[in-house]
Amino acid sequence: MLEKIISLTNEALYSYVLLILLVAGGLYFTIRTRFAQFRLLGQQFKAVTEKTDKNGVSSFQALMVSTASRVGTGNIIGVATALCLGGFGSVFWMWVIAIIGAASAFVESTLAQIYKKRGTDGCYGGPAYYIQAATGRRWPAILFSVFLILTYGFGFNMLASYNLQATFSVYGFYDAGATPWIIGLAVALLVGYCLIGGGKRIVGVTSLLVPVMGALYILVALIITVLNADMLPGVFRQIFVGAFDGQAIFGGFGGSCVMYGIKRGLFSNEAGVGSAPNASASAEVSHPAKQGLVQVLSVFIDTLLVCTATALMCMTSGVAPATTSGEAAAYVQRALSASLGSLGPLFITVAMALFAFTTLLGNLYYVDKTINYLCGKEPTRRVRNACYVAASLVIFVGAGLSADLLWGIADITMGGMTLINMPIILYLGRYAIRALRDYEKQRKAGGKITFRAKDVGLPHQTDYWNEE
Repeated sequence: MLEKIISLTNEALYSYVLLILLVAGGLYFTIRTRFAQFRLLGQQFKAVTEKTDKNGVSSFQALMVSTASRVGTGNIIGVATALCLGGFGSVFWMWVIAIIGAASAFVESTLAQIYKKRGTDGCYGGPAYYIQAATGRRWPAILFSVFLILTYGFGFNMLASYNLQATFSVYGFYDAGATPWIIGLAVALLVGYCLIGGGKRIVGVTSLLVPVMGALYILVALIITVLNADMLPGVFRQIFVGAFDGQAIFGGFGGSCVMYGIKRGLFSNEAGVGSAPNASASAEVSHPAKQGLVQVLSVFIDTLLVCTATALMCMTSGVAPATTSGEAAAYVQRALSASLGSLGPLFITVAMALFAFTTLLGNLYYVDKTINYLCGKEPTRRVRNACYVAASLVIFVGAGLSADLLWGIADITMGGMTLINMPIILYLGRYAIRALRDYEKQRKAGGKITFRAKDVGLPHQTDYWNEE
């Protein structure tokens, strides 16, 4: 009964409400920013390399934290689930939601920079702060924060833990009764150790692991795709035919390629959800628009590179997709075995271990910053440690639960975040767009680029950007 309720709720959310909100919002921001996600691609790379105070969080580090959360198990098992349940056409709709959503990612991360706060350990912030500023009330921001904690502290982390242990199911030693719990316990203890070091340890670990992990994974996927290059024309034909097949789209929309493409694409790149701004606000930059451009790059890395790599790696293998979400991990393993032999399952297990670990750390970084907002200040060590114990326990429990239940819960709580965040950034978006114009004007004029809140007509008081 619970799974049925969750399924019906998800169908209503992703068939109508979120589809309209995300696509319409993304198109609006794409037009208002004059296609900044493409037009300013060079500036996105330049902004990542901006030098900052050695004691602060750089744009690159903030990018790695948000990419750690985005580039995770969703890029492997999430994509595989979309292929299994939505068909090959779902890949096209993943691309669409990423390309359009990148403009929303720019706006929400620029707003996070504008409204960021000063802390004892640098700057911090996120959607909760600009939501409170926009509404003049604290309760909508609290509601958003609760959804974020449920999504990243519970739903996504339980799912990441489950997906990780599921990749071991192809090995002879795997025991369905004991192995998931053993793996869940090991991961929970390792993550707990990193959490004790606080935010800076999380930033340090993710900024080291994410580039290596992503580059290696894309390289192997590229090799497999090249080995099976003769299948590429047929694969792309299946993607585009499936994407626009009337029966696949409208025949039971709840299970269509469009819905699965949007759900798994949103789960993967998180554009418009309101998660990445928590990392964006912690960066030390000379202009808020720079960090917005950095987060556009993160969306592209996630979906157009890593998700596409997974999709092509699986589709060119010639292995038929499974028919249930619980078999998605096994489908990826079989696809790699067909191309790499016995090395395939081993590689995907190692990749999943790294992806899951960095996903868990990136997610809990968001939770950590959200707890700061709910407490009104940085919590005491006792409160923080209690949260870390709870987070580790959730990771342990998630390893042994049902895949369908975990996907359903995560999709609903993520949808709740999006329903609050998207209307707010649509309302405040004018200031992010003015900030972009201010940035482009200064860049064209040459010289040092700076930002003042009054130059974009911001009506709210901010901790930063007030100097003459």
